[in-house]
Amino acid sequence: MRFFLAPLADFTDAPFRRMCFEGGADLTYTEMVSAAALAHGNSPTRHLMETMAGEGPVACQIFGATESDVAIAAQEVEKVKDRFVELNLNAGCPMTRITRSGAGAKLIEDPEKVFRLLKAIRENTSLPVTLKTRLGPHPGDVKIFDLLNAAEKAGAKGVAVHARFTSQMHGGPLDLELLSEVVARSPLPVTGNGSVRTSKDLDAMAATGVKSVMIGRGALSDPGIFAVLKGRENPWSRFDAVRSHLKYILEFREYLLKKFPGDHIRSADAFASVKMHTHLFRYFNALPGAAKLRAKLNTIRTLREIETTIAEFFK
Repeated sequence: MRFFLAPLADFTDAPFRRMCFEGGADLTYTEMVSAAALAHGNSPTRHLMETMAGEGPVACQIFGATESDVAIAAQEVEKVKDRFVELNLNAGCPMTRITRSGAGAKLIEDPEKVFRLLKAIRENTSLPVTLKTRLGPHPGDVKIFDLLNAAEKAGAKGVAVHARFTSQMHGGPLDLELLSEVVARSPLPVTGNGSVRTSKDLDAMAATGVKSVMIGRGALSDPGIFAVLKGRENPWSRFDAVRSHLKYILEFREYLLKKFPGDHIRSADAFASVKMHTHLFRYFNALPGAAKLRAKLNTIRTLREIETTIAEFFK
């Protein structure tokens, strides 16, 4: 069984991907990259496609709603294809800011459009093309088998299936029985996705016959979850995880400064503060005094204060 870090907007940046690779992930995915933004030459969007040393294999995920946008995006990814092992189309994100443009989970309603988008991507990249999607819009409208046909017809090499419907967002029960049917009927390798946090969760997902398992939210507070699910020791203590992650964040900022000298890159203090609120708070979940620590971190704005506060918490 292989374990992948799922693409998560605002979370699966290069430093976090590196944490997860060192924590046992076999493959990690970028944040969702807007095909429209790439097509219009948006530089900050390109930052999402940057990788850093020590990450391991990375797949790039794009989202878009028009063939022209995804074709141009694929061409842009092709220019930096040595960074990636796969190009994935998101047809599963249920967030309104994605679906209102016709992208993400909105595509589930139109498998023929998914075919056209995948075909446009495949025709503009030499990377293997895959699809990430869900079972359907809602339990009364199962679309996954039409989506599988679309993916195969377009020349995709695999599909990742979140075993929920769009209407469920990120909660509610998984339909593992339907996922088992998907695996049995799919002509493509299937990766299972959805609420795998424990060995019991893993056993239930693995019983469907999926080739690999994709983990998203379960990794946010513990990037060593991949090693644990493989039966190995977690390489990260909480303190080491926070300290290493902050180090990688600052290294990545320095990389961006050199790579994009004309772009606005936040100061080290501001960069660390933003990432602290996005990522590092989660490492303190369920620890004694965590609420008090988070309240204090909310009031500080410098890197030195962040480092001092964390060190004092763990001493």
